[in-house]
Amino acid sequence: MNRNLWLLAICQGLFLTNNVTFIAINGLVGLSLAPLPWMATLPVMGYVVGGALSTGLVARAQRRFGRRGSFQTGLAVAFCSALLCGYAAYSKNFWLLTLATLVAGYYTANASLYRFAAAELAAPAWREKAVSLVMAGGLIGAVAGPNLAAVTRGLFEVPFVGAYLALAIVALLSMALLAFIDFPPALSRQQAAGGRPLGEIMRQPVFIVAAAAGSLGYGVMNLLMAATPIAMQICSLPFPNIALVLEWHVIGMFAPGFFTGHLIRRFGALPVMGVGLLLNLACIAVALSGVELHQFLIALFLLGVGWNFLFTGATTLSLAAYSPEEKDRAQGALNFCMFATLALTSFASGVLITTQGWRLLNFGSLLPVALTGAALLWLAVTQRRAARAMT
Repeated sequence: MNRNLWLLAICQGLFLTNNVTFIAINGLVGLSLAPLPWMATLPVMGYVVGGALSTGLVARAQRRFGRRGSFQTGLAVAFCSALLCGYAAYSKNFWLLTLATLVAGYYTANASLYRFAAAELAAPAWREKAVSLVMAGGLIGAVAGPNLAAVTRGLFEVPFVGAYLALAIVALLSMALLAFIDFPPALSRQQAAGGRPLGEIMRQPVFIVAAAAGSLGYGVMNLLMAATPIAMQICSLPFPNIALVLEWHVIGMFAPGFFTGHLIRRFGALPVMGVGLLLNLACIAVALSGVELHQFLIALFLLGVGWNFLFTGATTLSLAAYSPEEKDRAQGALNFCMFATLALTSFASGVLITTQGWRLLNFGSLLPVALTGAALLWLAVTQRRAARAMT
């Protein structure tokens, strides 16, 4: 870990502070303002739809302005959108809140590239550990996000307005830290225009599985996490309990970052991703066993660790699918797949939890888990056959 990686890890933590706070409060604010209950998670959905729609813009900004310029632009959007969310909550305008979270999606599309930038700040032999350790910076968000939501919830007469204003300050802090990170120089236009066409990159088995496993693993996590605050409120559990569950969930997401890179270097990405898949199944089993606080807590913690193994493994796997001059288009495609899946699961989460309930929502999450398992098995068989053909 060098100075640049430490600073980037802190920025990752501040990014997750934004994400976790949004997850903790947007569904509840949406539930209080939505014309119909099933619309409650539309503000959560707006955040990830905005991310999906912004992936192309972000890729172009990365090529033109480099890492630092593009990341700073994303943080400026985060600052403005947080203020707009606060005004929407204050004025009780549901559709303005949804629009504000849609705009905020540009920030999440930008900051989701921190994990790829981490690989560029370390020697090639240590890329896995650099990605894993920068993602471990999300522990800041694990603690700060839920507690920030809880502490600032009642600062103003309208609940959660203070939380949105606090996120604007978080964005300014992250902008200050990014100014001190020395990113590698951006590629020239000629270099950036080189490499293979995107279609050829995406047809590689390793790219297909990295995109599928990363997107579906994130989708399952989002499906259950976005519904958890609403499910716990329906079960009459108080908001401090909701904040506690989300805190331990995000600890599960990022604490393994201190050793996931070591595991991937020793055992390979696919075995680690397979363990993540098993942890997802364990999460669903615990969630189906009841709706007490400890069951929500254990289930969401297991979900977080499973996500870390799957997502870190998928990110590491994807690094072998493209060259430096292909990175912007390849990373943009990976992020689009991820955000499109998140948009779908965010909408499905609100609809299912308010119409079908927590139990059926968990049963429904078994489908993407099964598809992820099939993708991992297919790549393992493909790689084994390729290895045999070479010998």
